[in-house]
Amino acid sequence: MPSADASPPSLAACRVHKFGGSSLADAALYRAAAALVAADAGPRIAVVSAMQGVTDALIALIAAARAGQDWRPGWEALRRRHLDAAQALDGDGRHWLAAALEEEFAELQASLGTLRDADPDAAAGLPGLGEVWSSRLMQSALGGEAAGWRRLDAREVLVVHPGEMGMAVDWDASRARLAAWRARHGSGDAVVTGFVARDARGRAVTLGRNGSDYSAAIFARLFEAEALTIWTDVDGVLSADPRLVPDAVCLPALSYAEACELAYFGAKVLHPQTLAPVQERGIPLWIRNTRRPQQPGTRVGPAPRAHARQREPGAPVKGLSLVRDLAIVELVGNGLVGVPGAAERLFGALRGAGVSVTMISQGSSEHSICCVVRAGHAARARDAAEAAFAEAIADGQAQGVSLTPGIAVLAAVGDGMVGTPGVAARLLGGLAQARVNVRAIAQGAGERNISVAVAEGDATRALRAAHAAFWLSPQTLSVGVIGPGQVGRALLAQLSAALPTLRERSGLDLRLRALANSRAMFLDERGVEPGDAVARLDGAAAQPVDLGRFAAHVRGEHLPHALIVDCSASAGVAAHYPRWLAQGIHVVTPNKHAGSGDWALYAAIQQASRAGGGRFRYEATVGAGLPVMLTLRNLLDTGDELIGIDGLLSGTLAWLFNRYDGTAPFSRLVREAMALGYTEPDPRDDLSGLDVARKLVILAREAGRALSLEDVDVENLVPAPLRAVSREEFLARLEELDAPMQARYRAAAAEGLRLRHLARLDADGARVGVVALPAEHACCHTRLTDNLVQFRTRRYADNPLVVQGPGAGPEVTAAGVFGDVLAIAQSLAAPCLPPPAPPEARA
Repeated sequence: MPSADASPPSLAACRVHKFGGSSLADAALYRAAAALVAADAGPRIAVVSAMQGVTDALIALIAAARAGQDWRPGWEALRRRHLDAAQALDGDGRHWLAAALEEEFAELQASLGTLRDADPDAAAGLPGLGEVWSSRLMQSALGGEAAGWRRLDAREVLVVHPGEMGMAVDWDASRARLAAWRARHGSGDAVVTGFVARDARGRAVTLGRNGSDYSAAIFARLFEAEALTIWTDVDGVLSADPRLVPDAVCLPALSYAEACELAYFGAKVLHPQTLAPVQERGIPLWIRNTRRPQQPGTRVGPAPRAHARQREPGAPVKGLSLVRDLAIVELVGNGLVGVPGAAERLFGALRGAGVSVTMISQGSSEHSICCVVRAGHAARARDAAEAAFAEAIADGQAQGVSLTPGIAVLAAVGDGMVGTPGVAARLLGGLAQARVNVRAIAQGAGERNISVAVAEGDATRALRAAHAAFWLSPQTLSVGVIGPGQVGRALLAQLSAALPTLRERSGLDLRLRALANSRAMFLDERGVEPGDAVARLDGAAAQPVDLGRFAAHVRGEHLPHALIVDCSASAGVAAHYPRWLAQGIHVVTPNKHAGSGDWALYAAIQQASRAGGGRFRYEATVGAGLPVMLTLRNLLDTGDELIGIDGLLSGTLAWLFNRYDGTAPFSRLVREAMALGYTEPDPRDDLSGLDVARKLVILAREAGRALSLEDVDVENLVPAPLRAVSREEFLARLEELDAPMQARYRAAAAEGLRLRHLARLDADGARVGVVALPAEHACCHTRLTDNLVQFRTRRYADNPLVVQGPGAGPEVTAAGVFGDVLAIAQSLAAPCLPPPAPPEARA
């Protein structure tokens, strides 16, 4: 037998595989796990947890036995579950599996019968029996000893003792025992029980919760393994908790330091203790999914060298974690400034009170020190601090100790943060955009962790905002569309065609996550293809429209930006704009009600946009796809002075007066325009001039004039007797428009002028109607349904600036809306870039 300090013979390319309880819930999963191990090249070590739920069941049995309650039904359920699995795995009894389990369950039965009056330590090893039974099931699934698989009960080898951080390994004793075991059983494949061990006195103990992972790391080190794979029920270590962040991604690789930080701050896949044994020997650790073995998982290993890290693509932050149920204990005092030992006295008091500190923050002024502690320890921490500084508080040198409950800590972790400018700014900027107030912040000199304390109620929002800041494109927008009519459908078609190119070339990620009409809406968490969106309103996922819920969904906290496109013509929808903008939701619309309606609503929209950060774009309300508003804004923003505007702002009326030359009755042209689809269903909506007046009001307000619709002198081309009659009667009497229009045409022609329907804004006011213009006027040189806007400014006084082109139709209007969407997306913040590579790396 080898001596205690002898090293066991090396296992060539030994690989350790560990399976958790969720991967071993039944016989079928044991077979699947065995297939994963068998697919690897040997030698192989399989470390197993108990079947899912067994450890909890054993703890409940022990508690019932100690309390004198009836534990037998629970015991029988456990026995039957394992025997059923044995029957499925070893039906012919070749491995004597059922017999071995029966014997061990009989021993458990005897132990439970004596627990009520037994020493408290008598049951210390019983919670680990699930791993013992599980190792037998796995050995059988792998083919048993006939296939070369030995079974190693860790209680024969692993020696541990209690330490400050939990159970610590006696490495010398454990190596010696493993050498002895291998001398007896050989150096081939083995199934090892996780979670269980013995102390120095030979008593069976367990390693605590997550102890099976720790066992796997211990045995990877003892066997000098080439790699350790922990098989679980997730694809790897995720960038954040997917239950809170739907866009969480699986991280391909982590350094040991990154994994430790994430594990400490609550990442459930890894326990901090698990990493220590493999880290010391540089053994890579993989996290992989038993149910999705085709996924590569996450590799945890040594950190890359500095120059390699700087070339590494992706976000500087690798993961985000939340620790909840915390409190802030803060010591404040003017007398603390410059006084040596104040921090030592505070932390000594907390240590004496048995309080662990999660986070520390102190300003350079030394005026205050704050500690974040577990909520259950907060009162004890405050009392200990007050006692330690009682004299200073009594003398007025310290103002006291305050306690703030309801705190969570968000930790951002990543080796890529080291030496990367702007990481903290990016994190805090994301939190600010989500309206999350930071109560305290801490960053170590190593730069791989930034921790911020926030209110518990803001924790999820903070996590989602931080994740968006680092993992999503800065130009990712959550989009909701209201009003899938002609313009809305055209917009969806344009989005569907353009999105692949925008994502590839510009990094622009527009996610259509909601669609609504006047009756129904559908909300999709991850986004829907725009081409399929309209059909969803008629599907099972549709629900009654609720614009409050619609906006809340679009504003999803896990996405950095939100945008609502209102393609309706509803004044009711427009009334929601101030609220949406105040919430930071951008609004794009061709709906004229907001820009030309009640002045109070318009003022509220502008104020909300300035205060809330949501941008309001409404280019398509005036010239459809023409850059009318953009041109006006550029003129005014560069210091030009507006003198006047002349505009053909109706495609229908432009077509009518381009065609009207006195040879054909005006009524005939109106009927022809109806047949071509240029007019509204009731042509009076075009002929009234109100739509043109609304556009003129929008332009005037954009120019800084407090103009309302009632301030515009509007000529209605519909004779007064025809304005209130039915549509059918109006169309029957349409010829009544001819004589007045013919008279006006002749009068203009006699002076060499041409009739045009014009919107005019100047120092004398705002007017809409038919005017006679000289032939050289720009409005006399348009084609068909062209819109035209002529700006006369101080710079363009003698030769006005003209914007001309198609200004009507769903396609061009949708293009104008799409242009506003892109303008907002392209104005969003640029990403935080990694530092440049050093000269040797660039070479």
